[in-house]
Amino acid sequence: MPAGLNRALLTVAGAVVAVILAIAICSVAIVAAGGSPLDALTAFFNFGETPRAVANSFATWLNRAVPLFIAGLAVAIGFRMNLFNIGVEGQYRIAAICAAYVGSTFTAPGPIQIAVIILVAALAGGLYALIPAVMKVTRGVNEVIATIMLNYIAINLASYLVRGPFAGQRAEGDLSTTTPKLPESAMFPDLNFVFGWFGMTPPSREGGLWGFLIVAVLLGVVVWVVLERTRFGFNVKASGLNAPAALASGVNPKTMVIAAMVMSGAVAGLIGLPEILGYRGAFNSNFTAGLGFLGIAVALLGRNKPGGIAVAALLFAFLDRGQGALQFADIPASVVTIIQGAIVLLVVVANEVTNRFALRLEERRAAQQLGRNTPVEVTA
Repeated sequence: MPAGLNRALLTVAGAVVAVILAIAICSVAIVAAGGSPLDALTAFFNFGETPRAVANSFATWLNRAVPLFIAGLAVAIGFRMNLFNIGVEGQYRIAAICAAYVGSTFTAPGPIQIAVIILVAALAGGLYALIPAVMKVTRGVNEVIATIMLNYIAINLASYLVRGPFAGQRAEGDLSTTTPKLPESAMFPDLNFVFGWFGMTPPSREGGLWGFLIVAVLLGVVVWVVLERTRFGFNVKASGLNAPAALASGVNPKTMVIAAMVMSGAVAGLIGLPEILGYRGAFNSNFTAGLGFLGIAVALLGRNKPGGIAVAALLFAFLDRGQGALQFADIPASVVTIIQGAIVLLVVVANEVTNRFALRLEERRAAQQLGRNTPVEVTA
């Protein structure tokens, strides 16, 4: 069996074993909470009683997976350079409010309006990520500390902006503050027609499938091509693995640090757009939080590969969608968090075990090959 296929099979097997162990651990937690693991499993796979409810559930699942996938991509870009970009949370908050406000200040044809909003979000996220990158290469500040502190600044700055300079008209009876509403041309067309291809009832407009899913798929392809099939991607990986060796070969590691962090921040800036362009039409004080931190877990689970990140995002979104059903089954929704944490922890351990096992197999195969190719000495 080829070494690459052997390693891939070991990785998949390790992930499957990790998920099974995580389910077993969480079953114990459910029993301790007075629930039934079988009821919990049934709740997770309960997509509704009517065709419309089933369609809404599938749309909710995919809609949740889209920002998680983008967040995982953003974190994975930093990991490729051995950079721990914990600042994704702050970067997408700043980018989301800037993009929402700028998009509300003008009206243009749909493609132009949406393109400008996406560009503003990417620029805002990239520029905010530039701050810890410059601090690292010029003063040696650890990016973990810098990005954590910048998260607090971004979260509170966004809170100030949405209540102050960027505030729009508050609807009567609305307790949350919001930026001005985007024009209709800025709203991304939904993908509800896709359900008709499979003979399903389309979801309601409120529970529709966000069209930004297409952008997320294209973004995943672009990130994969850039990191795996370009000179830039090779330079980023080489600089992360061995900066002195990269410098000796003509690659400036400091430049790569800045480039990787800015690219990571630019991708992070798009995390909030599916929600804004999908149905909110604005940034408000109740905007979804925590996507940046979940992106770290998604990237680790997906082993920093766009394909793996997509699977991890779908898994996390599937678990998140089941929180409401769990509560109806009298099972604490916190079980979802336990499952997610257990899966990530066990998959990381499984990856390390399978990597060591695959390395030993390769060393044994190389030793056997060397033994066959070594000529036998004939003595008189």
